[in-house]
Amino acid sequence: MATPMAAVIPRSPPPPASASSGGAVGSAAEAPVLIFVYFHKAIRAELEQLHAAAVRLATERRGGDVAELERRCRFLFSVYRHHCDAEDAVIFPALDIRVKNIAGTYSLEHKRENDLFAHIFSLLKLDVHNNDGLRRELASCAGAIRTFITQHMFKEEEQVFPLLITKFSYEEQADLVWQFICNIPVNMMAEFLPWLSSSVSSDEHQDILNCLRRIVPQEKLLQQVVFAWIGGKAVRTVAQDLDIPCSKGTCGNEDISGQTDKNRCSHEHSKVGKRKCAESSHCQLAVHPIDEILWWHNAIRKELSDIVEETRRIQQSGDFSNISTFNARLRFIADVCIFHSIAEDQVIFPAVDGEVCFEKEHAEQEQQFNKFRRLIEQIQTTGARSTALDFYSELCSQADQIMEEIEKHFNTEETKVLPQARIKFSPEKQSELLYKSLCVMPLKLLEQVLPWFVSKLDDANEQSFLQNMFLIAPSSETALVTLLSGWACKGRLKDTSNSGKFICMPSRELNCSLDGDELGKCQSICPCSLGNSTTFSVPETENTSRPVKRGNHSESSTSINISHCPETTDIEESRCNSKPCQIPGLRVESSNFGADSFASLNSFRSLSYSYSAPSLHSSLFSWETDKTFSSPDNISRPIDAIFKFHKAIRKDLEFLDVESGKLIDGDKSCLRQFIGRFRLLWGLYRAHSNAEDEIVFPALESKDALHNVSHSYTLDHKQEEELFQDISTILSELSHLCDDSGHPIDKAEERHICSYNELDWCRKHNELLTKLQGMCKSIRVTLSNHVHREELELWPLFDKHFSVDDQDKIVGRIIGSTGAEVLQSMIPWVTSALSLEEQNKMMDTWKQATKNTMFDEWLNEWWKSSPTSSGPSNETSYPSEESQFEENLDQSDQMFKPGWKDIFRMNQSELEAEIRKVSQDSTLDPRRKAYLIQNLMTSRWIAAQQKSPQPRSEDHNTVIPGWSPSYRDTEKQIFGCEHYKRNCKLVAACCSKLFTCRFCHDKVSDHTMERKSTVEMMCMLCMKVQPVGPNCQTPSCNGLSMAKYYCSICKFFDDERSVYHCPFCNLCRLGEGLGTDFFHCMKCNCCLGLKLKEHKCREKMLEMNCPICCDFLFTSSAAVRGLPCGHFMHSACFQAYTCTHYTCPICCKSLGDMTVYFGMLDGLLAAEELPEEYRNRCQDILCNDCGRKGRSRFHWLYHKCGACGSYNTRVIKTDAPGCSTSN
Repeated sequence: MATPMAAVIPRSPPPPASASSGGAVGSAAEAPVLIFVYFHKAIRAELEQLHAAAVRLATERRGGDVAELERRCRFLFSVYRHHCDAEDAVIFPALDIRVKNIAGTYSLEHKRENDLFAHIFSLLKLDVHNNDGLRRELASCAGAIRTFITQHMFKEEEQVFPLLITKFSYEEQADLVWQFICNIPVNMMAEFLPWLSSSVSSDEHQDILNCLRRIVPQEKLLQQVVFAWIGGKAVRTVAQDLDIPCSKGTCGNEDISGQTDKNRCSHEHSKVGKRKCAESSHCQLAVHPIDEILWWHNAIRKELSDIVEETRRIQQSGDFSNISTFNARLRFIADVCIFHSIAEDQVIFPAVDGEVCFEKEHAEQEQQFNKFRRLIEQIQTTGARSTALDFYSELCSQADQIMEEIEKHFNTEETKVLPQARIKFSPEKQSELLYKSLCVMPLKLLEQVLPWFVSKLDDANEQSFLQNMFLIAPSSETALVTLLSGWACKGRLKDTSNSGKFICMPSRELNCSLDGDELGKCQSICPCSLGNSTTFSVPETENTSRPVKRGNHSESSTSINISHCPETTDIEESRCNSKPCQIPGLRVESSNFGADSFASLNSFRSLSYSYSAPSLHSSLFSWETDKTFSSPDNISRPIDAIFKFHKAIRKDLEFLDVESGKLIDGDKSCLRQFIGRFRLLWGLYRAHSNAEDEIVFPALESKDALHNVSHSYTLDHKQEEELFQDISTILSELSHLCDDSGHPIDKAEERHICSYNELDWCRKHNELLTKLQGMCKSIRVTLSNHVHREELELWPLFDKHFSVDDQDKIVGRIIGSTGAEVLQSMIPWVTSALSLEEQNKMMDTWKQATKNTMFDEWLNEWWKSSPTSSGPSNETSYPSEESQFEENLDQSDQMFKPGWKDIFRMNQSELEAEIRKVSQDSTLDPRRKAYLIQNLMTSRWIAAQQKSPQPRSEDHNTVIPGWSPSYRDTEKQIFGCEHYKRNCKLVAACCSKLFTCRFCHDKVSDHTMERKSTVEMMCMLCMKVQPVGPNCQTPSCNGLSMAKYYCSICKFFDDERSVYHCPFCNLCRLGEGLGTDFFHCMKCNCCLGLKLKEHKCREKMLEMNCPICCDFLFTSSAAVRGLPCGHFMHSACFQAYTCTHYTCPICCKSLGDMTVYFGMLDGLLAAEELPEEYRNRCQDILCNDCGRKGRSRFHWLYHKCGACGSYNTRVIKTDAPGCSTSN
């Protein structure tokens, strides 16, 4: 039975509706960059088909053809890689000029996609048909590729395309799209555009045609080439409309003029095409056309030799004035060498001998060119200061090394490969290989390379090169060959005054006679005039005019009617002899967004690599960096703690990826363990991503130089959350399927005797497991790539733009927004993935960020009370990791913490010694030191009051004081007290009495209750005393909950309100929790509402008494109000105090906006007249609000500050009469 595809294909983000429909612009014809949306649509469709084929292969025994799957995969890889390379070379550099910090992350994603395809290619080489595991792995890899690329394209449509539309005019967009097309290799365009046309609807196809008509320059020959590609078939070309001889002949070669009639293709046979003409003239081909490779080698040798000589000149003269020109020349020859080697690897060598491979040598040459260019760019950057001898010597050394390596490589090819090619292939086949290798280059590079190459040839070789290209090219590519030949003709006469610029030799210089057939013979080799024929076939459109004409170009392609060679007339002879070549140029150099083709060559190089098969569960998708979590100077930074989470994320992602493939042979316990590990990873990842979105990324965006740097990563978080949700849905379905059926998961041997329902269950189960494995592979690929890009792009920015204190604040805000429950899961989870040294560094960073808080105290209390981690259960022993961590905490904590029994046994001298030890400890915080000394001094009394009681047996007859239920609502019989609703009473450790809460205890006792020392409670339903806990342990109560909220650290119960335990206050607070409605400020050491993220910090500001009632604010249960000055008081005290005062009782600053009140005082003083003797007197004042000193006219009560206008001032001096102050 066929497997339904909808059930096994992972969901991925659909393209945005606005982008798919063209958004507000409407079509690609109106906004040219929207043509990329059609490219994306075609790629998505191909990805869907690839994944569907892989899934069929995995779920059906006869599900598909591996060879066909590999062919589809290689085609998709080729199309998508060239698409990405053109984006990297054209679109992203242009965007980076207008909008910074956008393109970098997308280019990083492009670099990672090669590895995905490499892995799937390696799997296809294995015995896929006979291995179920390989087939499932293949399907999961196809799903990962689909998800990764789809998400990448979705982000481009969400972020990049709208910016291109808004930041670039129509003309600039057209330039970018045209450059994009010109940067894709010719042979790829011939496949890409027809495939694109077949992947879209008829309306979309028409929109693409309209767009191309507007973006391709209006020269007819260029449009003919492009539309020949997109049509996928031959269109009527200029050359076919002319009676052109196909014989080998050149302008200026009179010896072969007599052969014209013999080798001429008649007009009557023009429908046969140029191919037959070429076949009839195959004898005119060179004996061994493959020797054309020698011409390329010689041209490259000569150019490199000139570069070596130039480096010698620079070394001798020390003149770097022309270094930019030299760098451009080096870039050009590097492009030539690299594309030449790619052509050999992809076309020549595979045809000659599949065993011949020079990919390693070619890659090394590319690296040498890169190193040489980096050296030159370094010299350009340092400018005139580049006079050191090591610069000169290294420059010459690099040039000599490149020349030596390439010469050695060329000699090897010429002795090993070319002789085989001469023997193995006919001249026609040799010419065909050469033409195909030429088409490996993009149009932009061909326009520069062909004139350069022809200029290095003598007349005979030049004629042979042009003639072979004409004769061997298919008839459907006549327009392309005409264009390439025209460019090549420009190299016949070099303009040596301008490197890289060539002009075409006019016909008079070529001794071209314009008599009859001779003109045709000239045109067959120099088709300059062919580009302006009036006969031209392009698909018609309603409006072929462009809304804006791009650029002012000196070249012209105005129509010149040459339907046949005219007789000798002075007019035509003058035209031929005086006009330069009119074959159109691409006009990409005139754009402000010129692309560097060298930028994309690394990706082109990857297309020819033959991949070796890695292990089935290799770390291919981990991409973990080798560098340690530290800055370039190997100094640990606070922000490194964030990136340590990435190591734990990678570890769990690998677990999900590997274990999802083993579930098919597992049982229900394996599935439950897998679900638990997945839930933990999802929850902690969500906390991590929320911290980045709410704290880390806004901090980056706050820097002017870093605007837009994080937007792509925010989009990643949204997409990854959807993937987690999809996996959760599949796990729920799988869990229900296993629970609803009595079938164990591992009964594969019994399937042959299953009933129909059992077979259906097995099929459904297999589908879900295959889908789950693909999704786990997808989440591993996308999330691993995400964290890898963060480490490469974002991590270095913190060290560059943020000080250590700034990083401490960021880490503090992240930790301060993380609740105790999350930390209890997160700390074991992270530390289990780190070495002991990394654990120490991370905890040191956390302690430094929380130095003003009680985090250390909470950490010790929680860890000692939780010997078993709440983290995931794994075969890798977590308890051992935790014990190491606990030992580390004990060693790093130098504070004295004797137990009560130890203190009780101490004599007076021992106590004094311990007090001196604490007093002399310089590592202790002063507040902590004072606290310890005070407790040691009163330790005898504390020890007597708080000796831990012995656990009581249930059958004891002693009646504990308070052994009776208490009620919060007596009528409704609701247990509790006036303070809290709860179902238990606590046994006070200090006096062994039962109280409902500590407030009830303190109300009737002469001492306070230490709630954290409580070890026993009494259930008020069964009246049994038992160890303190969230539920009653008596069987009769059936696990009665003592309250909705229970804190094991504070021994606190509450059945009414929302309460959370703050690990930094180490107290329970009212609220939903940290990160939900509160956060903990590490400097202020208090929990504040999220609305107060921007507030005035004052160190440990809550560790003080209320200035009104003198209660300690930090542990107060009453509401506390923050003042604008940074001080605090109880809200009730504030209400009462502000009835008579408007200044802070501590610092005297105004408690609010007093503008209205001060305005009333202005009116009052304006109407008041002072006695004569006081009118000219002044007083020196100090403003409590702005802190400035000033002078004010005399008054008994009110003195206005001249700086801020406040009346919250104090008099510091009274002057004698004669004050001139206007106030």
